Amino acid sequence: MRCAAVVFCCLLGFTTTGLAASCPGNPNAIGTSRTIAVDPQALPRIGSMQYRSTLPLNDHEVAITFDDGPLPPYTNRILETLASECVKVTYFLVGRMATAYPDAVRRIYNAGHVIGTHSQNHPLTFDQMALPRIEREVGAGIASVQAAAGDPRAVAPFFRIPGLLRNGQVESYLASQSLAVWSADEVADDWYKHVTAQQIVRKAMSRIEAHEHRGVLLLHDIHPATVMALPTLLKELKAKGYKIVQAVPTGERPKSVPETPAPAVADGGGWPRVAKTSVSSAARSERAVKTAHHRKRLVRHDRDGDVTASIAKKKRKTQTAEQGSGWNWFRR
Repeated sequence: MRCAAVVFCCLLGFTTTGLAASCPGNPNAIGTSRTIAVDPQALPRIGSMQYRSTLPLNDHEVAITFDDGPLPPYTNRILETLASECVKVTYFLVGRMATAYPDAVRRIYNAGHVIGTHSQNHPLTFDQMALPRIEREVGAGIASVQAAAGDPRAVAPFFRIPGLLRNGQVESYLASQSLAVWSADEVADDWYKHVTAQQIVRKAMSRIEAHEHRGVLLLHDIHPATVMALPTLLKELKAKGYKIVQAVPTGERPKSVPETPAPAVADGGGWPRVAKTSVSSAARSERAVKTAHHRKRLVRHDRDGDVTASIAKKKRKTQTAEQGSGWNWFRR
């Protein structure tokens, strides 16, 4: 019976691997129960918010993903929490951020997490751009993350469209590059400016519970509220009987990449503050994207045309409202 199940999984484009349940130093950790190896050719689109297919998760299984980083010190705090709970996740990194913080990229990989990409600059108009610009954003983003990682094999062929602003041209191009396109099953609204850690936990748990008790959860490792929410979220998941699953690419990957010295980070004695860098313009667009595609919860029953149209409409309204706001990614 088990052999038959393995064959069935392989036909669908993924394999499963069990992981040890123990977590050194934390016997109560939620840990990572298994991995799912995903072949983009067989499973090219992931996430029921927009697609009819998603990761083959069992009842009470969750795959956690983080977008938009890396951004010390928040990325570092997230990594510390994940390590303390022996949880492995998937990151979708912005190329410019990876270039600014290559040490964080390598720390992410060497901690056992999977690295996908999220374009070079996180533009707001992926659903409106001409093909040459799409090609530049995707290609440059991958190249930047690969360079930051120090080994091209460390970057998975996983791509999340900024703002989830897809269209047929974007998806066709990504498929031609053998990239699995990731949407999500659930979001926790952790990009809102004044969201609290408690609200993030409540929204994440309630939405997972309502969605067949499973799903791909989209979070962001660039916000302090998410940093504060993560320990409680993992404890809540464990208390309710959930298990963590990590999606990994098929094929060989390096066991580790060379570490680089971490850059100096300004610290005023309270919550760490990051010194400003040249990525501030990308940061401003990042905020606008988050508001655009998540201001209202996506309607799941319409998984094709209307979801993208709804996102684009809210994006345009948000751009008008936030023009000139000078939102600062390093505001805390």
